[in-house]
Amino acid sequence: MNKKVAIFDSSLRDGAQAEGISFSVEDKLKLLELFDEHGIGYIEAGNPGSNPKDLEFFARAKTIQLKQARLTAFGSTRRRDVRVEQDSNVQSLLLADTPVIAIFGKSWDFHVTDIIGTTLDENLAMIRETLAFFKARGKEVVYDAEHFFDGYKNNPDYAVRTLRAAVEGGADTLVLCDTNGGTFPSEVATIVAHIAGLFETPLGIHAHNDCGMAVANSVAAVENGARHVQGTYIGFGERCGNANLSTIIANLGVKRGYECLPPNQYRHITRVARHVAAISNVALSERMPYVGSSAFAHKGGMHIDGVNKAARSFEHIDPEQVGGQRRFLMSEVSGRRMILDKIWEVDPAITKDDPVTDRIMKRLKEMEHEGYQFEGAESSFELIVLKHLGKYRSFFDLVHFRIIGEQPAEGEYSASAIIKIKVDGKDEITAAEGDGPVHALDRALRKALETFYPELANAHLTDYKVRVINGKDATAAKVRVLLQSSDGDAVWTTIGVSTDIIEASWLALVDSIEYKLLKIRG
Repeated sequence: MNKKVAIFDSSLRDGAQAEGISFSVEDKLKLLELFDEHGIGYIEAGNPGSNPKDLEFFARAKTIQLKQARLTAFGSTRRRDVRVEQDSNVQSLLLADTPVIAIFGKSWDFHVTDIIGTTLDENLAMIRETLAFFKARGKEVVYDAEHFFDGYKNNPDYAVRTLRAAVEGGADTLVLCDTNGGTFPSEVATIVAHIAGLFETPLGIHAHNDCGMAVANSVAAVENGARHVQGTYIGFGERCGNANLSTIIANLGVKRGYECLPPNQYRHITRVARHVAAISNVALSERMPYVGSSAFAHKGGMHIDGVNKAARSFEHIDPEQVGGQRRFLMSEVSGRRMILDKIWEVDPAITKDDPVTDRIMKRLKEMEHEGYQFEGAESSFELIVLKHLGKYRSFFDLVHFRIIGEQPAEGEYSASAIIKIKVDGKDEITAAEGDGPVHALDRALRKALETFYPELANAHLTDYKVRVINGKDATAAKVRVLLQSSDGDAVWTTIGVSTDIIEASWLALVDSIEYKLLKIRG
């Protein structure tokens, strides 16, 4: 059985249509090279005729020598009652000068008659003639059968006829699209198996996540004959998103033995997912399968004990297979052994009877009484251990900071911060604006520190959480701030607690930056 599955990433086009996503040309070029290095087979990047940004992207992409991926331009069939040679949208796709063209056409008779307002026969001609146009110009053509599953369930004969028209036009791959994201895996399995028996042309799957089943539908399609999977790398896209390729690649490649990536690339799945999130300026969900920070995190004592004895007792794969890391969470159910394990990660020579162990545990209890909680903030805990072991050094001292908040005019920042720090006896004072006081303070601090530590330029905050600890005290309540940071490769979380939300944020921010510097400079 053929176990090779072509991966078709649409983050640059379908993913860019997600709410909150806005790629610059530089962002798209970075993702192009990242996916190519990762071994993604096809990278779909839009239509040069749709907007100036895509036109510039394709012009600059021509100068990049891709190692493995085939860059793909995306567009629709010709318009109704227009000759294909005269259709401006079709002609614009040639400007991309890509080896592959992805064309979508209508498979649902309802869409043909009621949405684009043409006849069923004209729609078949639109599909056939558009694909033939590009095949005649030496292009590999991927045909996306839009709304295929809805169309098949409503009128299976016509849905199949649209695929035959695509084959007659020269389609290299027939992609069955669950455009509305409402099909169930059992339906996908049955329909794909049937279609696979009708055509020799390779089949693909393009699933949306409106029912939370895009990954399951993609896997079901592959298990029933599809050998081409479309999606976005971390699942963002219109509405509820597209099929999450990082999950699909791990499911198929690591657990089912399909060839989705070069063999040495599966261990980079987590790293690539974090880079995609960083470039896209989105927070990677902690609970995302395989790549989320909680994917291999254990909290309960019985779970931790089981994993220590035999990892497979509570883990379905070895985290290292996808570049993940096992984590044991600090919590009230973790116990003394959990704390010792954390200490040993910093200094294996420390024994449970060493006086420093008692000092660390005493300090932890004091801080937990103050409102600290180190579950999910292991980086701050590691700093505490380093301080007690004499292995910590401060990289800067705060002289003072001032924050100014205001009601901004539309489109302007709402706060500014002025900060003065001292590094090795040298003063640095700077200012920055931000969307709120914490954002302004973060930007000002990094701006000041990058003068001394340029490696901080690639580190940034990815998440900010505030929890009120004693709500009965109303506005005088103590708050706990958790900051998640990333440099594109690693992710770390730090904590601060105070009755002043700015101070709590500052404490977590200082820990975040010093943790990064300790990892780099020791």
